Amino acid sequence: MSIRRRLGLPITLAVIMIVLLIALIIGWVMINVWGATENEQAAPLYWTFLPIGATFLAVILAGVIFYMVLSIKAINLSQRQANFIDSVTHELKSPIASLKLYLQTLNRRSIPPEKVGSFYETMLEDVERLDHLINHLLEAGRLDRSHEDAEEGDVRLDKVLAGCAQSVALLYRLPPDTIKLKTVPCSIRGLHGDIEIIFRNLIDNAVKYSGKDPEVRVQLRVKYNDEAVIEVADNGPGIPFSQRRKIFGRFVRLGLELQREKPGTGLGLYIVRTLVKRMRGDVRVKDPPKGSGTVFVVTLPGAKTVGDPALAEPVSA
Repeated sequence: MSIRRRLGLPITLAVIMIVLLIALIIGWVMINVWGATENEQAAPLYWTFLPIGATFLAVILAGVIFYMVLSIKAINLSQRQANFIDSVTHELKSPIASLKLYLQTLNRRSIPPEKVGSFYETMLEDVERLDHLINHLLEAGRLDRSHEDAEEGDVRLDKVLAGCAQSVALLYRLPPDTIKLKTVPCSIRGLHGDIEIIFRNLIDNAVKYSGKDPEVRVQLRVKYNDEAVIEVADNGPGIPFSQRRKIFGRFVRLGLELQREKPGTGLGLYIVRTLVKRMRGDVRVKDPPKGSGTVFVVTLPGAKTVGDPALAEPVSA
């Protein structure tokens, strides 16, 4: 059943009830006004009943509208959860089927030594794909729990970005210069694992949704007010302005076409936003200065340059 059909019935019923309630409110007001003008002796009674009845009907109207909004949100969430289950099922079955096929081939047939290496390399990629998916699911579940017991420390942000770029390039078998880094040595207070998850997801998405020949640019600078600004830009088709707030929701994926062509669970950007907010930072989306693509801008407070203080960028916040 399509999402439009599922939303059609509750929206239709809610609109009918809203129209009826508005008609009742108008009718109630007209009846009381007419009664007060026609019967002067009972006018005080009519004028008393007028605001009471109108307020009562207005409260019911507000309740119907609120219920309609909740119903639409619940149906949309249910649809996103169903898409999430389908995506996770596919993401689990594909690498498992691939691993099973390669293991059966290695066990039952005599494989030339020159091909065995490529078999193991592909199997390792499937294992990393499974590990990445499971980490996503565990991280999404961990976000709802307290992290007060975790110990924060000084994390070299430039080294984390370099490591994330290298691991993503290896995962997609891309030349190292596909992801161009422009950073300054700086450290930030936080959890190393959380910071790595944030930028691993952003760089992974940038590569995944780039054009045929991916070009990803990662830039790190430190403002005069000790804010670290990290920009992750790609050369993909871009994100429509109307979708830029929705993409950070749980289980949300951008468009049916991308959903069919690109693997994913719809949790990456939700995790990014939650972890950035936890660090009292901000993440937003903007257009690149020229050409197509998307730029994710992450701002994190409490950054400290390592080495030359002149590396901090003297720009206003």
